[in-house]
Amino acid sequence: MTMDQKNNGFDLKSIFGSLKSGDTLVTLGMFGTVLLLFVPLPGLMLDFLLVGSIGAALLVMLVIIYVKEPSEFTGFPTILLGLTIYRLGLNVASTKLILLKGDAGNVIESFGTFVVGNNYLVGTVVFLILVAINFMVITKGSGRIAEVAARFTLDAMPGKQMSIDAELNAGIIDEVKATERREKIQKEADFYGAMDGASKFVRGDATAGILITAINVLGGIAIGMIQHGLGFGDAVQKFTLLSIGDGLVSQIPGLIVSLAAGVLVTRTSGDSNNLGDQIGGQLSAYPKALGLLSAMMFGLGLIPSMPKAPFFFMGFLFACLMYVLRKNSKKKQDEAARMDGGTSASGEAEAAGEDGELDGKHLPGEFEKLIEVDVFALEIGYNLLSLADKAEGGDLLERVTGVRKTLARELGIVVPPIAVRDNLELESNEYRFLLHNKEIARGEVMPNRWMAMNVSNSETQPNGIPTVEPVFGIEAVWVDEEEKKNAELSGFSIVDSSSVLVTHLSEILKTNSMYLVSRQDVQKLMDHVQESHPALVSELLPDLVTVGIIHRVFQNLLKEGVSIRNLTLALEAIGDFASVSKNPDDLSEYVRRKLGEFFVAEYESEKGVLKAITMDPRLEQVIATKIQRTNTDYTLSLDPQLAQHLLRELALKANDMIENGLLPVLVTAAEIRLPFKRFFEPSLPKLNILSYQELPSSTEIQNHAIIVLPDFIQSQMQEMAGNATTERAPEMAFSN
Repeated sequence: MTMDQKNNGFDLKSIFGSLKSGDTLVTLGMFGTVLLLFVPLPGLMLDFLLVGSIGAALLVMLVIIYVKEPSEFTGFPTILLGLTIYRLGLNVASTKLILLKGDAGNVIESFGTFVVGNNYLVGTVVFLILVAINFMVITKGSGRIAEVAARFTLDAMPGKQMSIDAELNAGIIDEVKATERREKIQKEADFYGAMDGASKFVRGDATAGILITAINVLGGIAIGMIQHGLGFGDAVQKFTLLSIGDGLVSQIPGLIVSLAAGVLVTRTSGDSNNLGDQIGGQLSAYPKALGLLSAMMFGLGLIPSMPKAPFFFMGFLFACLMYVLRKNSKKKQDEAARMDGGTSASGEAEAAGEDGELDGKHLPGEFEKLIEVDVFALEIGYNLLSLADKAEGGDLLERVTGVRKTLARELGIVVPPIAVRDNLELESNEYRFLLHNKEIARGEVMPNRWMAMNVSNSETQPNGIPTVEPVFGIEAVWVDEEEKKNAELSGFSIVDSSSVLVTHLSEILKTNSMYLVSRQDVQKLMDHVQESHPALVSELLPDLVTVGIIHRVFQNLLKEGVSIRNLTLALEAIGDFASVSKNPDDLSEYVRRKLGEFFVAEYESEKGVLKAITMDPRLEQVIATKIQRTNTDYTLSLDPQLAQHLLRELALKANDMIENGLLPVLVTAAEIRLPFKRFFEPSLPKLNILSYQELPSSTEIQNHAIIVLPDFIQSQMQEMAGNATTERAPEMAFSN
């Protein structure tokens, strides 16, 4: 090949390379099939194409036998269409040869003479029988099965999708596995839908075969008598045999493909074996049935006038099969018993201690599942199942996943999968949240109603079922569709039942976020940070701190709603102060100071302005003297009288801030912030306590109220000061 030829594109290597690709072969095959409809063919080429049609049908049958699931052969409907058009094209080509030349090649002639014994009447009967079998039995049955399978597959899709979403939220499967299963379900639906339509092509092929054969016979007789001068008998003999031979050559591959389609749509999914192993294993699974069949064969052979040889032979054959299967079954049972015995003995020897108790590390898999506890679970009553059913428009599972994503963005933690399941012990409209298998909250929603909340202090009272919003404690009413519009016009805020449940879920997860992060989760976060900040992680671990200390710091932050999304800044703060103190409480306070610029803005009434409660500095000094510190914890020991005074004042002023639409915030000195928070948190859970050191320099504090030093504390301080002066007076006189 010259350079000019290469430049002109005549590269034979590239041409043959393109022929190897499947799309090129399919394109050429479809184009060639179209050419068969109007291009005349010589008899020899027609012979090869007819044999190719039979071979293609047999190949499809063999492939179907070896596929493990019907949906694996997704190209079958298209192949079925292609083979049908191919056979019809061959019918047209053979018709032209038969009517023009009275000769259609050796294959058709052989089927017309050898297969039916050169008898056109016998050939006609055989052809009609084959058509009837194909059209009325195989094609009609497989088409009906494909139609029913498509209908049931489409109807089952929502339930299967919901099951996948539930398992994904429960952590049974991951995102990759869920995607694979969704794709498989979609592939099954598409396959059976396509098979339902493709079965119509097979029926049409059988009908076209009858019409083409009838036309060939009638047209051949007319042409033989008029154009070729043949007598009626000779014309019938010659053209009928050729037409019947043509019909048989077309119907046999058509019958094979129809049978293959029937086999494919009758296969059941979920079996990992091919068709031969599946059927053979199921038929041979019951040796007793073979024994009874053998006895029946012998019994039928003993009936007078019955031929004994075939019945006795089949009875003996089935008896031998029964003996072999029983022997193999007993052998497998013995091997399984030996394996179970050895395993159990060795397991007991390893797992049993001196007192005979089993070591937990050697518990069987089923017992391990029994002792597993979901980190977080949502249980719903029977009437709330519709909220999670996509077929009924439920979107609960998707919204639960959305809550997990939202918390990841807001708090910087990966919330573990939430198990969503029904619980018949709950009331039908009731739900509850479980944290490590302990109930932490429950509520009630009504799926077919809307919650109307009176957020605008409307005097109108809509008709419905009174209730209380579970998160903010707002009085509300469950209203129906008719009352919903009236409530909206009256200024009520309308929320659907799923939103009520999901909002409650989100608040519960935020409140308990510290319990959702394990040390293993912290290790994963550290591994993630190490990819981009290896120097930071290598400095921290394992010399300065441990994963356990970092875990405690993160729990302290999350407990007060401080996001750890700025992970690198938090770890840098831990690294800066870890040489000073290894106490997680100290480190968490240092981290709060570094992150204050990012979370204090959430408490500001307006940008740069923080309205808060403050305390008299002398009162803070008194509280500081009541702090007791250990190596692992801070405690605050207040006098009962002082504790009651502070609690009363804080509750009064915090409620006043809430009534004025402000977040209740108290700002104190850094050294008393954490012990003060822990002391009053059980009584004032909604009171947010910040330290002056956490506030950005640009933040202005506006006092909403000041808690002053109580009178009894001032009296005690004056009395103590007087006693100290009296004790020093003699010393001063003596020195004088």
